[in-house]
Amino acid sequence: MLDMERVVNPISTGELERRWKAVRAAMAEQGIDVLVMQGFNEYIGGYVKYFTDIPARNGYPDTVVFPRDDHMMTVRQGPKGGVTEPLEIEGSADRGVRKAHTAHYFASVHYAKHYDAELVAEELKARGYETVGLVGTSMMSAAFCEFLKNGSVPGAKFVDATDLVDRIKVIKSEEELEFIRKTAALQDAAMEAALKVFRPGMKDFEIAHEAQHVGQDLGSEQGIYLCASAPMGEPARIRLRHFQGREIREGDQFSLLVENNGPGGFYAELGRTFVAGKASGELKEGLEIILEAQRRTIDMMKPGTPCSEIFAAHNAFMRSKNRPEERRVYAHGQGYDLVERPLIRDDEPMTIEANMNMTVHPMYAVDTHFIWICDNYLIGEDGAGACIHKTPQKIFEV
Repeated sequence: MLDMERVVNPISTGELERRWKAVRAAMAEQGIDVLVMQGFNEYIGGYVKYFTDIPARNGYPDTVVFPRDDHMMTVRQGPKGGVTEPLEIEGSADRGVRKAHTAHYFASVHYAKHYDAELVAEELKARGYETVGLVGTSMMSAAFCEFLKNGSVPGAKFVDATDLVDRIKVIKSEEELEFIRKTAALQDAAMEAALKVFRPGMKDFEIAHEAQHVGQDLGSEQGIYLCASAPMGEPARIRLRHFQGREIREGDQFSLLVENNGPGGFYAELGRTFVAGKASGELKEGLEIILEAQRRTIDMMKPGTPCSEIFAAHNAFMRSKNRPEERRVYAHGQGYDLVERPLIRDDEPMTIEANMNMTVHPMYAVDTHFIWICDNYLIGEDGAGACIHKTPQKIFEV
């Protein structure tokens, strides 16, 4: 049993009910009887969290079946044949769940690849659902998706309902926005803690560890902490934990990204540059360009603005400064996912809308340096408001 009193920072039941109501109304408009979604992890697995307030887990697929006219059904890894009825259990954390199944499957065990899909198929057949909306198929295992669509639910029509959910999920309620503000404050504290210990002789991961430690103390449950040091004159591109073993030396530059979730599981991200000594003129000039790029993007983030227009304008500005064009994602939404729609790039069909949580992290790397800035902004009716991070937007010279 998942016990409600153990949940550290639950979203309110009223907020869950708001989400369910909005999604069911959209399902009715599109003639969809039931949604099926799956998540593998807490970093990019927000659909599971959005509907249940329980995060997907590390590599163990969690599945949610969300009917238009009934309570949910879930499938999680656990004892073979396990079944509970959370609505009948006082204090259950499985709010809105009629039936919770468990099965002994793992993504690393190929012969168990259909165990979860079999349970979902039985549920769909028993209820006679005709139109099944799949949400986030890129987050589903191929085995799971193929099993459902290849005759296991006779007569059912499968449609992609990801966009239906995304357009609701990306617009935050005031309760959600307050959690996001708390995440930003947590990240400010984590960045400050990293700056206090930063000094030559430490390894990159030791600085990141300090940020992670403070984040965990303040309520973060998951996240990534990317960083890298490099001698002045070389680019210090942020790197995964596997590549954080370099020792910092006098005069080095150091890049740190704190991209964790905060109380309630909502993500934001904060990135800054430290220098063990004095920053080079190239770094300082680069920061001015990047700050202007960020301001230009923020100024364009008004409700109704196509994301592709913002992306084109950003690259035009970078060209005007003789800097590399952006080929990655330099701005995007965030919520229960590290990267959530909309993405600021040429292939995103969404427009900017009020009450989105947008991170803006323009950057560039050349042979001699890497420079960036990373902060979050909440979109109001008239556009992006003030930055919700409070860490000064500068290069920190230690």
